[in-house]
Amino acid sequence: MPSRKVDRWLWLAGIVIVLDQLSKWLVLASMQPGETIYVAPFFNWVLTFNPGAAFSFLSDAGGWQRWFFTILALGVAAWIVSILPRHSAEFRLSLALTLILGGALGNVIDRLRFGAVVDFIQWHAAGFYWPAFNVADSAICIGAVLMAWDQFAARPARHDLGRPGAGEQS
Repeated sequence: MPSRKVDRWLWLAGIVIVLDQLSKWLVLASMQPGETIYVAPFFNWVLTFNPGAAFSFLSDAGGWQRWFFTILALGVAAWIVSILPRHSAEFRLSLALTLILGGALGNVIDRLRFGAVVDFIQWHAAGFYWPAFNVADSAICIGAVLMAWDQFAARPARHDLGRPGAGEQS
């Protein structure tokens, strides 16, 4: 049974999943595949189904990628759940892992339901269109950035105060 420190992170991952699935439900209920709704000079709603990964990687691979990415995401989710208890007190790392967990599982639900991930957010500028994405993808990207930040952020030096001369530099 997870500790209370881990519970809050698992709850947050659940909230990411709910927000992701709710947003996709709203888009699926109001748009047709391929339909584009202008929102702003740099932003559209566009309903697409991506059978591949980020940037439509392997989208035309013939169907096996659905199961590959599903198993990969479930493996990553299991790994995150297994290490989260050891890091639950480290805010930035736990938040990063939680966002990745929620995003990965949100997209797994799509792959199981539709055979592809529902994407609907499209940014564009000067004729360049960023590939469509969704709330789960956003959570994964933010989590990855936070994880990188956590790895490069300065940490206080650890000194072994139990040994004479420990922590001293020569």
